Amino acid sequence: MSRLVVVSNRVADPRKAAAGGLAVALGDALNTMGGLWFGWSGVVIADGTPGDGALHQQKAGNVTLATVDLCAEDHAGYYLGYSNGVLWPVCHYRLDLARFDAGYFGAYQRVNRLFARHLLPLLRSDDIIWIHDYHLIPLADELRALGAKQRIGFFLHVPLPPQQVLAAIPQHEWLMRALFAYDLVGLQSQADLQNFSHYVQAEAGAEALGDHYYRAFDRTVQAGAFPIGIDVDEFAALTHAKDARDMYERMKGEYSRRQLLLGVERLDYSKGLPQRVRAFKALLKKYPDNLRSATLIQIAAPSREAMDTYTGLLQELESLCGAINGDFGELDWMPVRYMHRNVARKRLPGLYRVARVALVTPLRDGMNLVAKEFIAAQDPADPGVLVLSRFAGAAEQLEQALLVNPYDTDGMADTIQRALQMPLQERQSRYQALLNNIRAQDVHWWRKRFLAALAAATRG
Repeated sequence: MSRLVVVSNRVADPRKAAAGGLAVALGDALNTMGGLWFGWSGVVIADGTPGDGALHQQKAGNVTLATVDLCAEDHAGYYLGYSNGVLWPVCHYRLDLARFDAGYFGAYQRVNRLFARHLLPLLRSDDIIWIHDYHLIPLADELRALGAKQRIGFFLHVPLPPQQVLAAIPQHEWLMRALFAYDLVGLQSQADLQNFSHYVQAEAGAEALGDHYYRAFDRTVQAGAFPIGIDVDEFAALTHAKDARDMYERMKGEYSRRQLLLGVERLDYSKGLPQRVRAFKALLKKYPDNLRSATLIQIAAPSREAMDTYTGLLQELESLCGAINGDFGELDWMPVRYMHRNVARKRLPGLYRVARVALVTPLRDGMNLVAKEFIAAQDPADPGVLVLSRFAGAAEQLEQALLVNPYDTDGMADTIQRALQMPLQERQSRYQALLNNIRAQDVHWWRKRFLAALAAATRG
């Protein structure tokens, strides 16, 4: 059996519970198959040399963790600059926030070459290599240049925007050429797959060979939609563990006279947090029966706080929440409970379970696993309602959620009111259909389907 080699920007011990969907999914794959997980160590060397960094290795059960340090200059250009200052905003349709600095691109190339140099000696001839996300788009091309012949797959966890948006990146042709070094490119949704097809044909004159194979630059690549899932049984088990039960009982007691609405995500401009809070304000104005009843708990975990864009978002969100509490709040009722900190993953299921409505309303999202975790945590006898943005990748699968346009403030308010008033029988019916869906297409299905497609991909 071939060994699995996973490459991602960050590496986590697969034996430990992790908060991020990527870490959970990759840990599951590696624990099942064994292998190597390679990426950045998270260490930044202040006086290090650009393009250089020490390699570290350690064992985590049957998995080898291999990590590389980065110098401050490379971290600033590769991670903060090109990955999160160019690719992240462009992939989320925010060209206005992209910073096209030529120095960032140089660092992005340099770090991917550094990773390739360290990774190549660790590889075996029959390894299956699975590279993840926008930080590492050119890594296969760098490995091929060093002589790597193994099967290499790539999975993009963020959205792939339309051709006209991608083409705004000054180096987009170079990035596209790099994608053709893979045997298989995996995307989250059918919409992303359609964007990929249009993009490579329009910008590279790629020949469509059928079955989502494309040929350009004297190479052939296959693309496919592989929506990532969660481990439903694992998350359901967390729901019944002590930490989650304690959270549920405490919140249920404290808010026994309220209807709880819940939002949980990182503080990021892609998540539509200001739009969500404005929709909640509209709900209180349009439907005054929710006064002294509906309470929004919004958790916005810290994210990339060194970047100015996020500082402005934090200030805007705090101002909006404070204004709503000032305008509508009573001595014994605050309409918004806002938290700018992380909540332990083992406690989250209890919070999901006590919520009458989950608001998962990003402006754009590759998938969004919070939506699936909310479903997995519900009480089948009295489930909550999922209000989901139509612009989340999960919307393609979770059709029984109440889908909304996060840019439509009044429309969101109306849908939230519908969710709060939904009869038990309808809630149960929607919940059961959603649960069946996330069980059928869970993280194990995702892993097996992608790796089977990679093994079967025609090379050349």
